[in-house]
Amino acid sequence: MLLTIEAVAKVTFRWGVDTAFMRLYYDCADQPARQRLASTIFFFLLTVNGSLVLVSVLAANWLGGLLIGPAVDGAPASPHGLLVALTIANTFVAGFYFIPYHMLRIGERSTQFIALTFTRSAGTIVARLVLVIWARLGVLGIVLADTMVTVVFTLILARWFVPLIRPVFSRAVLKDALGFGLPRVPHSIAQQVISVSDRYFLKAYGTLSDVGLYSIGASFGLALKLFLSAFESAWTPFFLGAMKEKDPGRIYSTVSTYVVAVLVLLVTGLCALAPAVVALFTRPAFHPAAEVTPWIALGVMFQGLYLVGSIGLVITKRTTRYPISTGLAAIASLIANIILIPRYGMLGAAWANVIAYFTLAAITSAFSWQVYPIPYEWSRLARIAAAGVLSYLAAQWTVPASLHPVASVLVRAAVIVPTYFAALYVMRFFHPREVRMLIELRQRVLARAPKATTMPETTEVEMAGDIVDAGPEVDLTEKR
Repeated sequence: MLLTIEAVAKVTFRWGVDTAFMRLYYDCADQPARQRLASTIFFFLLTVNGSLVLVSVLAANWLGGLLIGPAVDGAPASPHGLLVALTIANTFVAGFYFIPYHMLRIGERSTQFIALTFTRSAGTIVARLVLVIWARLGVLGIVLADTMVTVVFTLILARWFVPLIRPVFSRAVLKDALGFGLPRVPHSIAQQVISVSDRYFLKAYGTLSDVGLYSIGASFGLALKLFLSAFESAWTPFFLGAMKEKDPGRIYSTVSTYVVAVLVLLVTGLCALAPAVVALFTRPAFHPAAEVTPWIALGVMFQGLYLVGSIGLVITKRTTRYPISTGLAAIASLIANIILIPRYGMLGAAWANVIAYFTLAAITSAFSWQVYPIPYEWSRLARIAAAGVLSYLAAQWTVPASLHPVASVLVRAAVIVPTYFAALYVMRFFHPREVRMLIELRQRVLARAPKATTMPETTEVEMAGDIVDAGPEVDLTEKR
């Protein structure tokens, strides 16, 4: 239940302005404008979310009893109230982390970004183990561990956060940020419906065994999300930075082609290796889980195509179309699960997952192309698909199913990779000049990426509230 409280608070506390920050940051002409953007969003979240946190803390005991239940053996409800209060307060503070994290992504400081995110995750795990197992604090230990890590990382991340915050506020900037970000709230909710509906309906129409096998098979398929997560961290600042290039549409088309080529290779490999990988890491009773792994991998591939194909909505700030596409995808997911799971069990749930994410990718990409047409290289994309199918079939036809799982993984990988690249080479997919062009483009985008730097000592203009060119602005230091 605490996880549910935290998830709801994360969506509520951000109001979609976290996604707006990076897009609007690239519209800022100078450092004062960037500070105005960051400060406006910061003070908005501080005021609105701070009020919600205050009300939640005052009602923490009531919320604890309502959401978690009465304390055991007639004990007072205050322990539950403390858990709720700490969870909400911790989520409130961590809700500001998107600013320093986005700054690291914009500056392509991947080493620092990865180090910080990994250290935070590892620190949370260690703190939880110490407080839950060694100190025996139970659920309270989990919440305290999260709070301790948040306090430490707030101090660490202040290095990238403080230079952007100044006592200025712009109503015009806030209107722009909310106009961009608020549609992402129902969009995020619809995505949650897609991600959990398969397991919900499988549990309702199937057995616990089906749910267990499906979860195991899906876990292997979802491993591809590690690639998508890393890709998205670099993709968003790249395509926003490339907006000012001479022919951005052609750049997006070329980069998208190579991204799809990598994604198809990874999906093809996982589809072919799924039975051997599942057999290698699980007991024989769980080997049937491999049936769903390729379909989950295909769903992840469509998520990747959605990320690549939807950039026009971000560039043109037409985010009102996001909840339409995700809403239709969520409806498709619900209908597919209701129809397929009673007849096909966990395989039906996997197919419903593919249908949902295919719908999301297709509709969002269509909306994006309407507002920002990109000349995608359909012929080369078809060659990529053909290479993927050929390499998958080559692995299936040439590698005996009786091989030991370890040998099967190695041999199949040795067949898939060269077959894939050989097929692309024969179909004249590769253009050497493109690779050099992309490397040079990345260097140019990185060189002119907007940096957050500390302001010089003399800041009278900014402190006087005179950085107005985007609309009415309020100076928070003005004396009344």
